[in-house]
Amino acid sequence: MKAKFILHGGFTPSALQENDSFFGEVLKDAPAEAKILLVYFAKENDRVEKNKNEDIVQFNKNKGSKKLLFDVANENSFLEQVKVADIIYLHGGKSVKILETLKKFSGLGDLFESKIIAADSAGVNVLSAYFYSKTAGGVFKGLDILPIKIMCHYVSGMPEELLKETAPELETVFIPEYAYKVIYMDDGKLSKV
Repeated sequence: MKAKFILHGGFTPSALQENDSFFGEVLKDAPAEAKILLVYFAKENDRVEKNKNEDIVQFNKNKGSKKLLFDVANENSFLEQVKVADIIYLHGGKSVKILETLKKFSGLGDLFESKIIAADSAGVNVLSAYFYSKTAGGVFKGLDILPIKIMCHYVSGMPEELLKETAPELETVFIPEYAYKVIYMDDGKLSKV
């Protein structure tokens, strides 16, 4: 079954811009009544409520006639929450924090089949085979759900060679802030739009 991944390059809070096209893309192929799982495992607990409220506003602003049902992920029931969600949104934050949390759950790639997976920054990083994180200080191994290497918040002059030297057989994807890429996975095979 085909899974749709919408990978957002992240943003700098001091330079907020519109993200309507990203949220519109996330909702474009969603069912008329969509269950959205908001995943804040990359965030500190005191930021979750604020981010949840902001994300719900963004999704509702771009929903058209769709009915959206929201749930916030928690570690105790995460796998069950993923199973019933139509859309899983992996919010950004600290890459190492979300990676350590998601490593606890085996078979996520299989559970993501036939779903819409939206992610930004740290959320994108953990989906990849390898990612570069400026804040964490280097190249890290992701969950390998997507067989690619990722550099979010990309600007010219970033140390591209660090990723290019790691697993050279994998494609390297550079995503600038406020940009996004759509990737489909079908039975373990990657196809981009």
